[in-house]
Amino acid sequence: MYYSIRHLTKFLYKTPVSESIMETRMHPRSDAQQRCLTFQLSVSPRCRVFSYRDHLANHVHHFDIPGQHGQLVIVAESLVEMQPHPELPTSLPAAAWDELDALVHESDFWEMLLPSEFAISTPALEALADHLSLQRADDPLSVLYRLNEQLYRYFDYKPQTTNADSPIDDALNTKAGVCQDFSHIMIALVRSRLRVPCRYVSGYLYHGERDHDRSIASATHAWIEAFLPELGWVGFDPTNNLVAADRHIRTAIGRDYADVPPTHGIFRGRTKSELSVAVRVEPSEGIPSLDRELPVPEDWSMLVEKAQALPQQPPPITRRQMQQSQQQ
Repeated sequence: MYYSIRHLTKFLYKTPVSESIMETRMHPRSDAQQRCLTFQLSVSPRCRVFSYRDHLANHVHHFDIPGQHGQLVIVAESLVEMQPHPELPTSLPAAAWDELDALVHESDFWEMLLPSEFAISTPALEALADHLSLQRADDPLSVLYRLNEQLYRYFDYKPQTTNADSPIDDALNTKAGVCQDFSHIMIALVRSRLRVPCRYVSGYLYHGERDHDRSIASATHAWIEAFLPELGWVGFDPTNNLVAADRHIRTAIGRDYADVPPTHGIFRGRTKSELSVAVRVEPSEGIPSLDRELPVPEDWSMLVEKAQALPQQPPPITRRQMQQSQQQ
């Protein structure tokens, strides 16, 4: 299966800023079940874009715009090939807990076992763990299947109820949040109560006509991966009660959202900024020929053109208005 992905991000500044420094994590990863075939990052105002790989092999692009500008537009376009994921068993042998402990003892999983900035144990989280009767039982896979469904049923999916930097207690207290909150809560529970290595995954989810996902198709997505004996890293999506498969397109992995935000940067100037994001994930026929670009839907073309249009400037001040202001 091939997917074409278009991810538009726009920062609109209330008054022009003199410099923007930004890094992005929008380049899909390549691994056993996923290959990124093409990737292009466009930035307006135009600038040189550099890239590197971080310690977890995530692609990071970064740039500096040192001139005055009233907005910043980033458009990432990629083509990804997804292979069918192997079918998971319904459970693992009862001895899997001992095998997992031996693997953790012999390997380097400490980053994915300790608390992190957003995935940290709190009294509210411990109360939830007690309410769900979360403990090591049966086998690791069965417990994670059950926890994935429990979180899906316990929390409501409500966009704009939390922010990117909201602590997990915000979602725990209201029993509502977005995919980022679901993921942070599950990571914190799995690390603290089950002592299973667990990491945060940032990416995209393809929403087909027959799929009944709660998450929004026009936004990025997040889920978790837990390390299990015999299986390796297995993805769970508590937002939609899914096991991650060929609809889940991974861009970056980390301890939590703080490690893998799609955009992270600063600007020079005293002003407020307004952020808008649009995501489009569609099935594709595969790699386009050399003389043909990826097809762009008409409504997406209009969206990009509108985003890149310069902010509306106020009309020039007339001589009469200038005289009146000087007299006041």
